[in-house]
Amino acid sequence: MAKEQPPTQTPPPPYPGYPPPFVVYPPEEPINWSEYWREVIKNRKLIGIVTATSTLIALLIALLSSPVYRAEVLLAPVTEDKSEGLNAIANQYGDLAALAGIKLGPGKDKTTEYIAALKSRSLSVRFIKDENIKQTLFPKNWDDEGKKWKDSNRIPTDWDAYEIFDKNIRSVNVDVRTGLITLTIDWNDPLLAAKWANRLVNLVNTRLRTEAIEDADKSIEYLEKQLITTSSMEVQQSIYRLIETQTKKKMVASTRVEYAFTVIDPAVPPERKVRPKRLVMIAIGVIGGILISAVVIFIRRRFKNT
Repeated sequence: MAKEQPPTQTPPPPYPGYPPPFVVYPPEEPINWSEYWREVIKNRKLIGIVTATSTLIALLIALLSSPVYRAEVLLAPVTEDKSEGLNAIANQYGDLAALAGIKLGPGKDKTTEYIAALKSRSLSVRFIKDENIKQTLFPKNWDDEGKKWKDSNRIPTDWDAYEIFDKNIRSVNVDVRTGLITLTIDWNDPLLAAKWANRLVNLVNTRLRTEAIEDADKSIEYLEKQLITTSSMEVQQSIYRLIETQTKKKMVASTRVEYAFTVIDPAVPPERKVRPKRLVMIAIGVIGGILISAVVIFIRRRFKNT
């Protein structure tokens, strides 16, 4: 008769491969608000000192900060007329028109290109040079009496000037609903802010108008050369129509001062500053002082209990 094996004992939980048994935690104690209030009353002097100090610092910053004024120009992008009667030429002699730099067919909305030109680095650098405002952007590095840079080895570059101009001074906002564009200049001198805003619009219009005239001249020059080399009357007639189109384009660009943007509301010297907002800064100082006081009291109470 076989000897009976003793029964195997089941190991106590937790079992391998299984999650640990559910642990029942004691219920959390309710927050004793009266205790916290007594702590606040107890440390009211600390709260008052910290809050007063924080408010005083915020007030000093608000008083010592240079005021900044905002000048705005409201613009409307100019839309080009659609090309009429040139679709047949585009189908037959599209390659020739492309070589001449001519885009036929329905007119293309260039609003996006105009806005990109207004925001571009090259236009900003050109504006900074034309208005000679690099010294104004870096007053700490410029010797106004000697009319020279204080450190000849650390002269601000055009890129440094552009970064300040793009991040802190010039901004462009587009209203998606109306399509209108607002050019904003923030500066501590309201007269200069309005002057820079209006001149920047004039500069972008002049630049885009000049580029359009130069493109038309290049296209006309190329087409006139092709006109000499061909003997087909049909091709010559098409080239004449292309030349006529570019001539009209050049005439429009030459006579239209507001080539890319129409000024709806020019910038005027603002009378109110946009920052610093003293009441807001004082409120931030008060709230910050209260929060700092609460953190200090909590840390002191925590260490005391420990």
